[in-house]
Amino acid sequence: MSRSPAQVRRAVEADAAALVELWSGLTRRTSNAADALMEARASIQRTVDCADERILVAVHLGSVIGAAHLAIGPLTPISSELVLKVSHLTVDDDMRRRGVGRALMEAAVGYAEERGINSVMAASASNSRDANRFMARLGLAQIACVRVASTGAMRSKLPVEMPGMLRGGTISNRQLGQVLAARRSLKRQQESVS
Repeated sequence: MSRSPAQVRRAVEADAAALVELWSGLTRRTSNAADALMEARASIQRTVDCADERILVAVHLGSVIGAAHLAIGPLTPISSELVLKVSHLTVDDDMRRRGVGRALMEAAVGYAEERGINSVMAASASNSRDANRFMARLGLAQIACVRVASTGAMRSKLPVEMPGMLRGGTISNRQLGQVLAARRSLKRQQESVS
């Protein structure tokens, strides 16, 4: 039995504003409040219509105090084994250490069992010591480090042209590194002049 003061249920459109506020620190894109609310409503509706995805909310005294996103998918790209992926597990700062996260994870495990899924995979912020310790206490082992960047930022770090080896040419790793370093240096010089 959970010690949480919260009731966990599937998110509905009326929860959109609370989710936007709760997850505001997790988004990298800036948008105005009306657009964010409209997107949240559309996302909630998408999960309602999808059997393999849902958003759970923890509610206490009529307020959303926690949430998590659940999605069923393959463990690896070449495996047919399905896992339940839990992400964006967030609890309101004022309600932490009261069993809300545990209640959300209990509901997630219940959903996995209901769907016949044998494994749960959860993501937490790499810089959140409390979240990572919480996941470890639940028996979740670390298997990956997930990173995110904008496509523009990544494009600036990647070569514009395919390296010679990939085009069928014969260029050594050392030569390739020197060519790429020279290109980056020229690009930095051009940017500093502009």
